[in-house]
Amino acid sequence: MKRILGISGFLLMLGAGVVTAQENYEAEMYVEGIDIPWGMDWLPNGDMLITERSGELYLVRDGEIVSTISNLPDDIDPNRQGGFLDVKVHPNADENGWIYFTYSASQGEGSGSNTALVRARLEGTSLTDYEVIYKATPNNPRGFHYGSRIDFDPDGYVYFTIGDRGQRDDLPQDITKDGGKVYRLHDDGRIPADNPFVNVEGAKTATYSYGHRNPQGMEVHPVTGKMWAHEHGPQGGDELNIIEPGKNYGWPVLSYGINYNGTEFAEGTEREGMEHPVVYWVPSIAPSGMAFVTSDRYPEWKGHLIIGSLKFAKLELLELEGEEVVSKTDVLPGIGRVRSVEQGPDGYIYVGTDRGGIKRIVPKS
Repeated sequence: MKRILGISGFLLMLGAGVVTAQENYEAEMYVEGIDIPWGMDWLPNGDMLITERSGELYLVRDGEIVSTISNLPDDIDPNRQGGFLDVKVHPNADENGWIYFTYSASQGEGSGSNTALVRARLEGTSLTDYEVIYKATPNNPRGFHYGSRIDFDPDGYVYFTIGDRGQRDDLPQDITKDGGKVYRLHDDGRIPADNPFVNVEGAKTATYSYGHRNPQGMEVHPVTGKMWAHEHGPQGGDELNIIEPGKNYGWPVLSYGINYNGTEFAEGTEREGMEHPVVYWVPSIAPSGMAFVTSDRYPEWKGHLIIGSLKFAKLELLELEGEEVVSKTDVLPGIGRVRSVEQGPDGYIYVGTDRGGIKRIVPKS
């Protein structure tokens, strides 16, 4: 059984050789003027793309916003937790030019909106060749749990997340319905022939794993090539998981959390046929964004994992030994409500914070 680390029964400790940012690093302002920077990524020429949840896409060069990108989808539904969400540049964008986005889309069946994955190319300061790759159905008037992280694995498949949309008892455990799932597609939207539910009648065949609540952090491990994702729990019970094909991650049957009114709902924390998290958080930190550190700019952190916290306005450094988390360390408390975390092509870690723009973690001078 995997070793599971939670706050209860686990004392936060400083792993050997892993030092706190307060000793060696600090956050400097890199991009100002973006209210909720939900996602960010870099074009092949080094320019940066940043999504603003209210429905803007910014082109940034050397820390300055040089343009607002036009011709965005006309059905973006900014509401509560919805809006223009993640962005991911195709690994071969220098050849094919594709850029991928998720957003809460109002087009389609039902009132409200649901998560869409789209791709487009950037021509000057305008999106072109716009294609809808996947659209969750039906729309839902509830304005939360859109999920919406995107990443590519080493084989070129695109993964994306959709939360349970506030319908925990209906969607996450039902593979015939969208919501509460991690999805996998070919980069052009085709369903991979080896997706786990392609031969299941009525299934959403893009589904790769299910039983999730609201995954807002996802990144492929740079060594193993496995996809890791974290998700918000309710009152407690945030989780970090290694995503495996066809696996059930338990929500809402299993949880380390409780309802916001203090009542219990889960049937426990373990069950045969359902996956245990690599690590969980009680109380919740409200995780958002994550990055495996591979850069030589942070020698003490290299090989470990940085995760953002919306609730506590900090980063957490998770020290890894293989697929186990052996310590958690608070990093840069007070940095702001962390929305997104990425390691840039220059090796620096960039952190998007609500009403605080993009900050860059640098060595102290």
